[in-house]
Amino acid sequence: MSPVFQLTDASVQLGHGKVQALCQVSLAIQPGERVALVGANGSGKSSLLRLLHGLLAPTTGRLQVDAAQRQAMLFQRPYLLRLSVLRNVALGLWLGGVPWAAAKVRAAQALAQAGLADLALRNARELSVGQVQRVALARALAAQPQVLLLDEPSASLDPHAKRAVEALLGHLAAQPDMTLVFASHNLGQVKRLASRVVYLEHGRVLADLPVAEFFAGPALQTQYPQAHAFLKGEWV
Repeated sequence: MSPVFQLTDASVQLGHGKVQALCQVSLAIQPGERVALVGANGSGKSSLLRLLHGLLAPTTGRLQVDAAQRQAMLFQRPYLLRLSVLRNVALGLWLGGVPWAAAKVRAAQALAQAGLADLALRNARELSVGQVQRVALARALAAQPQVLLLDEPSASLDPHAKRAVEALLGHLAAQPDMTLVFASHNLGQVKRLASRVVYLEHGRVLADLPVAEFFAGPALQTQYPQAHAFLKGEWV
Protein backbone atom coordinates (compact mmCIF):
# COMPACT_ATOMS: atom_id res chain seq x y z
CA MET A 1 0.00 0.00 0.00
CA SER A 2 1.37 3.41 -0.96
CA PRO A 3 2.00 6.03 1.73
CA VAL A 4 -0.49 8.82 2.19
CA PHE A 5 2.46 11.21 2.46
CA GLN A 6 6.11 10.71 1.49
CA LEU A 7 8.55 13.48 2.34
CA THR A 8 12.13 13.29 1.09
CA ASP A 9 14.66 15.85 2.37
CA ALA A 10 11.92 18.50 2.34
CA SER A 11 12.82 21.98 3.53
CA VAL A 12 10.57 25.03 3.78
CA GLN A 13 11.81 28.61 4.00
CA LEU A 14 9.47 31.49 4.83
CA GLY A 15 9.81 35.26 4.67
CA HIS A 16 11.87 35.29 1.46
CA GLY A 17 14.28 32.75 2.92
CA LYS A 18 14.75 34.47 6.27
CA VAL A 19 13.01 31.77 8.31
CA GLN A 20 13.87 28.07 8.08
CA ALA A 21 10.52 26.50 9.02
CA LEU A 22 11.47 22.92 8.10
CA CYS A 23 14.88 21.45 7.36
CA GLN A 24 15.48 18.24 5.38
CA VAL A 25 12.46 16.36 6.71
CA SER A 26 12.13 12.79 5.49
CA LEU A 27 9.23 10.64 6.63
CA ALA A 28 6.42 8.47 5.30
CA ILE A 29 2.91 8.24 6.75
CA GLN A 30 0.90 5.14 5.93
CA PRO A 31 -2.90 4.84 5.68
CA GLY A 32 -4.50 4.25 9.08
CA GLU A 33 -1.61 5.67 11.12
CA ARG A 34 -2.22 8.07 14.01
CA VAL A 35 0.81 10.34 14.03
CA ALA A 36 1.36 12.98 16.73
CA LEU A 37 3.72 15.89 16.08
CA VAL A 38 5.31 17.17 19.28
CA GLY A 39 7.94 19.75 20.14
CA ALA A 40 8.37 23.21 21.57
CA ASN A 41 6.71 26.30 20.13
CA GLY A 42 8.36 27.16 16.83
CA SER A 43 9.66 23.63 16.27
CA GLY A 44 7.89 23.29 12.90
CA LYS A 45 4.74 21.33 13.77
CA SER A 46 2.28 23.73 12.13
CA SER A 47 4.53 24.21 9.12
CA LEU A 48 4.72 20.46 8.63
CA LEU A 49 0.93 20.15 8.75
CA ARG A 50 0.53 22.98 6.26
CA LEU A 51 3.10 21.38 3.98
CA LEU A 52 1.23 18.06 4.05
CA HIS A 53 -2.05 19.84 3.32
CA GLY A 54 -0.61 21.68 0.33
CA LEU A 55 -0.70 25.15 1.90
CA LEU A 56 3.09 25.34 1.74
CA ALA A 57 5.37 24.00 -0.95
CA PRO A 58 8.83 22.54 -0.33
CA THR A 59 11.58 25.05 -1.00
CA THR A 60 13.85 22.07 -1.62
CA GLY A 61 13.24 18.35 -1.47
CA ARG A 62 10.10 16.47 -2.39
CA LEU A 63 6.57 15.80 -1.17
CA GLN A 64 4.47 13.00 -2.66
CA VAL A 65 0.77 12.81 -1.74
CA ASP A 66 -1.67 9.99 -2.49
CA ALA A 67 -4.25 12.02 -4.42
CA ALA A 68 -6.85 9.26 -3.97
CA GLN A 69 -7.02 10.00 -0.24
CA ARG A 70 -9.43 12.82 0.62
CA GLN A 71 -8.00 15.08 3.30
CA ALA A 72 -9.20 17.90 5.53
CA MET A 73 -7.45 20.14 8.04
CA LEU A 74 -8.53 21.66 11.34
CA PHE A 75 -6.65 24.86 12.14
CA GLN A 76 -5.66 25.98 15.61
CA ARG A 77 -7.78 29.13 15.32
CA PRO A 78 -10.68 28.26 13.04
CA TYR A 79 -12.77 31.04 11.51
CA LEU A 80 -16.55 30.88 11.17
CA LEU A 81 -18.69 33.24 9.09
CA ARG A 82 -21.58 35.25 10.48
CA LEU A 83 -24.03 32.55 9.40
CA SER A 84 -25.83 29.71 11.12
CA VAL A 85 -23.73 26.78 12.26
CA LEU A 86 -25.39 24.55 9.65
CA ARG A 87 -24.63 26.99 6.83
CA ASN A 88 -21.01 27.36 7.96
CA VAL A 89 -20.53 23.61 7.64
CA ALA A 90 -22.53 23.27 4.40
CA LEU A 91 -20.87 26.21 2.64
CA GLY A 92 -17.51 24.52 2.22
CA LEU A 93 -19.17 21.49 0.64
CA TRP A 94 -21.18 23.69 -1.72
CA LEU A 95 -18.07 25.60 -2.76
CA GLY A 96 -16.50 22.20 -3.46
CA GLY A 97 -19.27 21.31 -5.90
CA VAL A 98 -21.82 19.52 -3.70
CA PRO A 99 -25.41 20.63 -4.48
CA TRP A 100 -26.81 22.85 -1.71
CA ALA A 101 -29.55 20.42 -0.62
CA ALA A 102 -27.06 17.55 -0.33
CA ALA A 103 -24.54 19.83 1.40
CA LYS A 104 -27.08 20.70 4.10
CA VAL A 105 -27.85 17.02 4.69
CA ARG A 106 -24.18 16.15 5.04
CA ALA A 107 -23.61 19.18 7.27
CA ALA A 108 -26.44 18.08 9.58
CA GLN A 109 -24.98 14.57 9.75
CA ALA A 110 -21.53 15.93 10.62
CA LEU A 111 -22.96 18.17 13.35
CA ALA A 112 -24.82 15.21 14.83
CA GLN A 113 -21.61 13.18 14.76
CA ALA A 114 -19.88 15.98 16.68
CA GLY A 115 -22.75 16.20 19.19
CA LEU A 116 -23.78 19.65 17.95
CA ALA A 117 -27.14 19.01 16.29
CA ASP A 118 -28.85 21.34 18.75
CA LEU A 119 -26.67 24.25 17.59
CA ALA A 120 -27.42 23.91 13.87
CA LEU A 121 -29.56 27.05 13.61
CA ARG A 122 -27.57 29.24 16.00
CA ASN A 123 -25.43 32.06 14.65
CA ALA A 124 -21.85 30.81 14.67
CA ARG A 125 -20.57 34.11 16.11
CA GLU A 126 -22.53 33.41 19.33
CA LEU A 127 -20.64 30.22 20.13
CA SER A 128 -18.05 29.62 22.82
CA VAL A 129 -14.44 28.89 21.90
CA GLY A 130 -14.97 25.19 22.55
CA GLN A 131 -18.10 25.11 20.42
CA VAL A 132 -16.33 26.90 17.57
CA GLN A 133 -13.57 24.27 17.64
CA ARG A 134 -16.11 21.44 17.52
CA VAL A 135 -18.02 23.11 14.68
CA ALA A 136 -14.76 23.46 12.76
CA LEU A 137 -14.13 19.78 13.35
CA ALA A 138 -17.64 18.97 12.11
CA ARG A 139 -16.90 21.10 9.02
CA ALA A 140 -13.82 18.99 8.36
CA LEU A 141 -15.74 15.75 8.92
CA ALA A 142 -18.47 16.83 6.51
CA ALA A 143 -15.90 16.56 3.72
CA GLN A 144 -15.76 12.81 4.54
CA PRO A 145 -11.95 12.77 4.67
CA GLN A 146 -9.78 9.71 4.84
CA VAL A 147 -6.91 11.87 6.15
CA LEU A 148 -7.45 14.40 8.92
CA LEU A 149 -4.77 16.96 9.81
CA LEU A 150 -5.23 18.81 13.12
CA ASP A 151 -3.24 21.69 14.58
CA GLU A 152 -3.62 21.71 18.38
CA PRO A 153 -7.24 20.45 18.24
CA SER A 154 -7.96 21.10 21.94
CA ALA A 155 -5.73 24.10 22.68
CA SER A 156 -7.31 26.86 24.81
CA LEU A 157 -10.39 24.76 25.58
CA ASP A 158 -11.89 24.17 29.00
CA PRO A 159 -11.72 20.61 30.40
CA HIS A 160 -15.27 19.73 29.29
CA ALA A 161 -14.67 20.92 25.72
CA LYS A 162 -11.31 19.13 25.61
CA ARG A 163 -12.96 15.86 26.62
CA ALA A 164 -15.64 16.31 23.95
CA VAL A 165 -13.12 17.00 21.19
CA GLU A 166 -10.84 14.18 22.28
CA ALA A 167 -13.75 11.72 22.49
CA LEU A 168 -14.67 12.53 18.90
CA LEU A 169 -11.05 12.18 17.77
CA GLY A 170 -10.82 8.86 19.62
CA HIS A 171 -13.88 7.64 17.73
CA LEU A 172 -12.30 8.70 14.44
CA ALA A 173 -8.95 7.13 15.35
CA ALA A 174 -10.70 3.80 15.93
CA GLN A 175 -11.81 3.68 12.29
CA PRO A 176 -9.29 1.48 10.46
CA ASP A 177 -9.18 3.56 7.27
CA MET A 178 -8.78 6.96 8.94
CA THR A 179 -5.32 8.56 9.01
CA LEU A 180 -4.76 11.19 11.71
CA VAL A 181 -1.82 13.59 11.83
CA PHE A 182 -2.06 16.05 14.70
CA ALA A 183 0.12 18.54 16.53
CA SER A 184 -0.34 18.68 20.28
CA HIS A 185 1.28 20.00 23.43
CA ASN A 186 -0.99 17.73 25.48
CA LEU A 187 1.22 14.69 26.04
CA GLY A 188 -1.61 12.81 27.75
CA GLN A 189 -3.67 13.28 24.62
CA VAL A 190 -0.74 12.07 22.52
CA LYS A 191 -0.51 8.90 24.63
CA ARG A 192 -4.23 8.24 24.27
CA LEU A 193 -4.65 8.96 20.55
CA ALA A 194 -1.34 8.39 18.75
CA SER A 195 0.25 5.21 17.49
CA ARG A 196 3.44 7.05 16.50
CA VAL A 197 5.20 10.20 17.71
CA VAL A 198 7.36 12.54 15.63
CA TYR A 199 9.46 14.98 17.68
CA LEU A 200 10.61 18.17 15.96
CA GLU A 201 13.15 20.79 16.98
CA HIS A 202 14.08 23.87 14.91
CA GLY A 203 12.33 22.39 11.88
CA ARG A 204 14.14 19.05 12.03
CA VAL A 205 12.75 15.61 12.89
CA LEU A 206 14.92 14.35 15.76
CA ALA A 207 12.84 11.33 16.80
CA ASP A 208 10.21 9.19 15.08
CA LEU A 209 9.03 6.34 17.29
CA PRO A 210 6.03 4.19 18.20
CA VAL A 211 4.13 5.89 21.02
CA ALA A 212 5.11 3.33 23.67
CA GLU A 213 8.81 3.64 22.84
CA PHE A 214 8.66 7.43 22.80
CA PHE A 215 7.23 7.63 26.32
CA ALA A 216 8.83 4.61 27.94
CA GLY A 217 11.48 3.19 25.63
CA PRO A 218 14.77 2.38 27.34
CA ALA A 219 16.84 3.91 24.53
CA LEU A 220 15.12 7.31 24.45
CA GLN A 221 17.60 9.04 26.78
CA THR A 222 20.72 7.77 25.02
CA GLN A 223 19.58 7.77 21.38
CA TYR A 224 17.23 10.77 21.40
CA PRO A 225 18.49 13.10 24.17
CA GLN A 226 16.61 16.17 22.90
CA ALA A 227 13.29 14.30 22.94
CA HIS A 228 14.07 12.94 26.39
CA ALA A 229 14.81 16.46 27.67
CA PHE A 230 11.55 17.69 26.15
CA LEU A 231 9.59 14.99 28.00
CA LYS A 232 11.29 15.92 31.26
CA GLY A 233 10.24 19.53 30.77
CA GLU A 234 13.77 20.78 30.29
CA TRP A 235 12.96 22.26 26.87
CA VAL A 236 10.23 24.88 26.74
